[in-house]
Amino acid sequence: MSSQGKAPNRRVFLQSAAAAGAFIATGARAEDNPDKWPERLVRIIVPYPPGGSTDVLARILADRLKDTFNQSIIVENRPGAGGNIGIAAVTSSTPDGYTIGAATVGHFAINQFLYTSMPYDPEKDMIPASLIWELPNVFVVPTDYVPAKTLDEFISWAKEKGHTSFGSPGVGTSPHLSGVMFVNRTGIDAVHVPFRGAAQTIPAMLSGDVTFAIDNLASYVPQIQSGKMRELAVTSAHRWPNMQDVPTMVEAGMKDFVVTSWAAFVVPAGTPRAMIDRLSGAMELIAADPDIQRRFLVAGARCISSTPEQALAFAAKERAMWKEVVAMSGAKAN
Repeated sequence: MSSQGKAPNRRVFLQSAAAAGAFIATGARAEDNPDKWPERLVRIIVPYPPGGSTDVLARILADRLKDTFNQSIIVENRPGAGGNIGIAAVTSSTPDGYTIGAATVGHFAINQFLYTSMPYDPEKDMIPASLIWELPNVFVVPTDYVPAKTLDEFISWAKEKGHTSFGSPGVGTSPHLSGVMFVNRTGIDAVHVPFRGAAQTIPAMLSGDVTFAIDNLASYVPQIQSGKMRELAVTSAHRWPNMQDVPTMVEAGMKDFVVTSWAAFVVPAGTPRAMIDRLSGAMELIAADPDIQRRFLVAGARCISSTPEQALAFAAKERAMWKEVVAMSGAKAN
């Protein structure tokens, strides 16, 4: 994956019969011309509530895609069931390129191991056109209620307090699993409090009802900048570019604690390849734009692009890792 160009190894991944078969089918209406897509309004489904990182970043991209294609692009929020409701709406839509989903790591690599039944098959029913962003989770505490200024101080404070809680946008999300990993490793007493999204988690933290979160950085930038939240560490492999004074979880003492959230634009299986390639090509241009990179960085993320094949390969790699983490957490959802 790259924000500057696309790798030349796409034929390697096309050897996968499943991936190739998904790309070959055609689903456009007779009046649609895949080579001229889009010729009418495009809908981007965000499977989470307004205000969270997926919503914020998807709207930045929607605005740029509207300019790129000179076509109307609308964003529709369809939250629920860990994002499964929204992505199911995408995979069940007509495969004509006019319904796109902003699918996250959860839809590609977590939910299938978490939910007893799924309304879609992430390996067969949705095709990634391009990876679109990556961002770390950030360990945050409410400034008014938690005195700790470092991760070590927080662990000591939490153990002395004896009972804490952590919020997340739902069971099985990367923030939830990050919290489980942290609690298991440190031995602190902390209960998980699931919300529908960061827009609900943040008020609970600011009122002192929730002690900490290891949630998507993009959702917490305004609170950090205002001083209402204190950032103790980030879960990326390296320090985040505009937060150089904040250590990584590894630097703060949590060995092998590297977690990133990522997303891709997806379309239903059967969408014409020409439409997929046009969306992928648009993302390549958008991710190479310094202004977009600046806006994403301010929002706590990094805009990226990829070929469909690179996205498929990356998802397969992540799927193996998250399967193990979900099993470790013992989390299950119906």
